[in-house]
Amino acid sequence: MKAVATAGRAGDVLIVFLKAPRAGSVKTRLARSIGDRAAAQLYRLLAAEEVRRTQPASGEYEQVFFFSPAEALPEMEAWMPGQRWIVQEGEDLGGRMAHAFAVVFGEGARRAAIIGSDAPWVSADHVRSALRALDDHDLVLGPARDGGYYLLALARPQPALFEGVAWSTPSVLTSTIENAGALGLTVRLLEVMGDIDTLEDVRREWDRLRPLIGDGALLAKLAAAIRA
Repeated sequence: MKAVATAGRAGDVLIVFLKAPRAGSVKTRLARSIGDRAAAQLYRLLAAEEVRRTQPASGEYEQVFFFSPAEALPEMEAWMPGQRWIVQEGEDLGGRMAHAFAVVFGEGARRAAIIGSDAPWVSADHVRSALRALDDHDLVLGPARDGGYYLLALARPQPALFEGVAWSTPSVLTSTIENAGALGLTVRLLEVMGDIDTLEDVRREWDRLRPLIGDGALLAKLAAAIRA
């Protein structure tokens, strides 16, 4: 079962990549410090906050949700009802992103940006800035502190941009910029932002994270872990 995307009324689309929030399959690096269940709980909170912060004003752009694994559609619909869900397809992260851009541009998008679920501080303002920057640049990137990026925006499909990149390494941003240069694309960089993948990330962002977590077992577990 697969949902079908259509471009928003303004012709702009924000692609949101999400995984089913299952213990043992999300935030696996962080799970080494706090356990699979707590890592999955934190993933749900971070993803929901990023979705909330990037919610567009009416008609401004459309959020389209690409999910994995393929059999998780009922879980995703129960988690965030009323959204448009499309299965991620591709052999690696680059292939899945190239596929997502191909889908939304094929459905009529004028400009498109993509985000994941690791940077809860990404906002609609960041999305708007990225989409506007495409008027003068071919590629917009939001650099992450770990060497990746929290946002990527394009005005047309660029599948070669995602080839030959060592995903989940500190070279992702550099490799993407190198690919852009080889393709003759102009690049605009947004502000650098931290994401949440490891216990050190939690420790660094604790003052901002704590209000999202609230009180309870997850807060206690995270607080104990960053003190250890």
